[in-house]
Amino acid sequence: VVTRDYVEELLKEMWQYARDNEQLLQELRSQIEETEQKISVKQSERDRLLEYQNVGSKIQIQRIENLEKDIQEVKDELNRAKEHYSNALKSLKEEHARLVEKHAQSSHEQALENAVRYLDKFSCREIEENEWLKEEVKMCQKEVNDLKASVQLLEEENVGLVTKLIEGRLQNLRV
Repeated sequence: VVTRDYVEELLKEMWQYARDNEQLLQELRSQIEETEQKISVKQSERDRLLEYQNVGSKIQIQRIENLEKDIQEVKDELNRAKEHYSNALKSLKEEHARLVEKHAQSSHEQALENAVRYLDKFSCREIEENEWLKEEVKMCQKEVNDLKASVQLLEEENVGLVTKLIEGRLQNLRV
C-alpha cells in the first residue's frame, strides 16, 4: 500500500535529487569554462613564447651584449671617479692639515709675543694670558675636530653620491 505521504516524500526526494544534479551540472559547466579560459591563456602564452624563441631571443641577445658593454663602461667610469675622488680627498686632507698647522703656529706665535711683551711690564697679567692661551689651544683643537668631522661627512657624502650615481646608471641600463 502506497500512501500519499510516501508519494509526496518520494517526489520531494526526486525533486531534491534533480535540483542537486542541476547545481552539480552548473558547477561542472563553470569549471569547464574556467578550464577553457586557463587553456586559452596558456595557449596565448605558449604562442608568445614560441614567437620570442624564434624572433625575440635574438633581439634580446643583442640587447644583453649592449648592456654588458654599457656595464663595463660604467665600471670603468666608476673606477675613474673613485680615483678622482680619492685624489681630491687626499689633497683636501693635506690642505686641511696644512691650514690647521698654520693656524696653530700663528696662534702660538701671537700668544708668545703677547706674553713676552707684557711679561716685564705687567707681571700680574702673566697668569691671565696663560689662561687665555690655554683657551685658544682648546678653541683650535675644537676647530680641528670640527674640520675633521666636516671632512669625514664630506667624504661619506661623496661616497654616497658616487654610489647613487652608479646605482642610477645601472638601473638605467637595466631598464
